[in-house]
Amino acid sequence: MSSFKATRRAVLAGAATLPLAAPAIVNAQGVTEIEFYFPVAVGGPITKIIDGYAADFMKAYPYIKVKPVYAGSYVDTLTKAVTATKAKQGPQMALLLAVDAYTLVDEELIVPLDELDAHKTWLKQFYPAFLGNATIDGRIWGVPFQRSTIVAYWNKDLFKAAGLDPEKPPATWEETGEWTAKTIKREGDRVTSWGIEIPGDGFTYWLYQAMAAQAGVELASDNGRKVTFNSPGAVDGLQFWLDLMNKYKSHPQGISAWGTGPRDFIEGKVAMIWHTTGNLTNIKNSAKFPFGVSMLPAHKRRGSPTGGGNFYVFKNNTPAQQAACMTFLTWVTTPERAANWSMATGYVAPRADAWETQEMKDYVAGFPQAAVARDQLPFAVPELSTHDNQRVAQALTDELQAVLLGRKQPKQALDDAQTAATKLLKPFQKA
Repeated sequence: MSSFKATRRAVLAGAATLPLAAPAIVNAQGVTEIEFYFPVAVGGPITKIIDGYAADFMKAYPYIKVKPVYAGSYVDTLTKAVTATKAKQGPQMALLLAVDAYTLVDEELIVPLDELDAHKTWLKQFYPAFLGNATIDGRIWGVPFQRSTIVAYWNKDLFKAAGLDPEKPPATWEETGEWTAKTIKREGDRVTSWGIEIPGDGFTYWLYQAMAAQAGVELASDNGRKVTFNSPGAVDGLQFWLDLMNKYKSHPQGISAWGTGPRDFIEGKVAMIWHTTGNLTNIKNSAKFPFGVSMLPAHKRRGSPTGGGNFYVFKNNTPAQQAACMTFLTWVTTPERAANWSMATGYVAPRADAWETQEMKDYVAGFPQAAVARDQLPFAVPELSTHDNQRVAQALTDELQAVLLGRKQPKQALDDAQTAATKLLKPFQKA
């Protein structure tokens, strides 16, 4: 056995058992340096938390130097990571969208992590709902970390002022429209507080996918080669979004900005928003009023897509770097750190045993809203993910925004999205 293979095996064994199981063996090779790209796209002290994890890790593993690089949005991070990897200039890992897995596999840039899971048990600890986007052709390519679902936040004071039960969120599409319409506040003809805001930019297709799921539709096939953008249920979902604007008149016309929703909610300018659970801690720390968090409403069923990012390990690593990456990933996703990350950010702790830690139990007991996204996982569907995913998702986004801006009707827009996506996916069809 080569020394590098011995190093890799020892580090992997140590990562799965005791934190300092193999320092002497690895030190014989010197310090191994790894770099990972991390997106900063949601409010909160993300960089300080990640920097803290990196510092703590290096104290425990002085023979591994880990450097986080903050690369902007998820799209920016993907572009930079792919460009650097193809140029053989790093990084060794990156936190990228879960839906980027097809792109990374098709480009042959990453390694399957079940191949590096020494005892074949670590990856099984993660929720199946979060492994869905990470699994392609029976292999697991990503480690769930910064994961989310969409949840509804409501202002209990505004509900109470409208004569609604402040402790009861709407459970159906109809209740959502009717109840949020009652919460609108006006000064003359000017609306000073809306009933509901659902972001129409940034992650347009993601918010829409929740409505399609609630109408009983999954927008993509399991193999990422086909989409059903213009199925009857998909049209119904988009019509519901439009109805909030035109029928119930509780939603602002046009496109509500991704970053505006949480701010409007915190400032009391809207009674309810649909947004990522990744904003939970930000809202908890900033809202000056009692608020609730709930699963999204049902139509034919409840439903929300999973979201957020996975860690991926790139191919252009030495065996020592791959071993170091796995050591870091097993360390940063232990139940205790997964719980800490969830409490600090609002993202969903991606493994069940994290919720059984005493710290997390105490946190949920005092702040039960934190468990809503976890409890919604049985109703979750994988986020829209296909081959050539960015262009397919953009084709859908363009048509959704055309509807929100009043330029097209739902059926025509989704027919056009289906045509565009089918053309993009044609090269990936098997004979």
